[in-house]
Order: sequence, then C-alpha cells, then structure tokens
Amino acid sequence: MSLSTHVLDTARGRPAKDVHVRVFRRDAHGFVPVAEGRTDGDGRIRDWTPVDGGWAPGEDPRPGTYRLLFDTRGYLGEDAFFPEVSVVFTVRDAAEHYHVPLLLSPYGYSTYRGS
Repeated sequence: MSLSTHVLDTARGRPAKDVHVRVFRRDAHGFVPVAEGRTDGDGRIRDWTPVDGGWAPGEDPRPGTYRLLFDTRGYLGEDAFFPEVSVVFTVRDAAEHYHVPLLLSPYGYSTYRGS
C-alpha cells in the first residue's frame, strides 16, 4: 500500500500549503503514530516521514485501520471552527494505492477515496 493526500482550500480556490498531517495505525491499544508530513505547494503529501516506532524507511503500510489527522488550526488560524480533521479509513489490500483528499473551508470539510 502507498498513501497520499491532497488538501484543497475551497474558500480560496487553491491548494492548502504547509498543512501538518499525522498518520496513525490502530493496534490493540488504540491509534499509534506511524508517520507525518506537511503538504507541499500543491497541497499534496506523497512521501511521509516515519515517526519513532512507526513505519520503517521503505516499509509499506500493512492492512488495517488508519487515521489521518489534519492540523487545520495551523492552516486556518486560531479562529478555526474545526481545529483538526480526523479521517479514519480501512486498508484491505496492501498492493493498492490509497489517496485521501481533503476539501477544506473555514466552516466545513469533505473527503473521499481518490485515485
């Protein structure tokens, strides 16, 4: 499995640059952090930085339940109505690519499985 995301600011009509996103994997104790990244100038993260005890360099994520946690307050500012957005999804086939876009505005968001 490979994982990517794309954050689009629908209020401004442009990509959301420099949004911090963390990846968590569910285990027997809850969600544990495995990787993190920041969106680039096009609002995308294709390559993730493993966190301690998370993905090993070059490791493909395995099937299971994952959570992407978007720091929307860091992007929208202190008055953000949704200070963070949590998207939980299931990986069934480790051979597939998983793309999870986030469409963001000050008072709403939407997500879906992309390609």
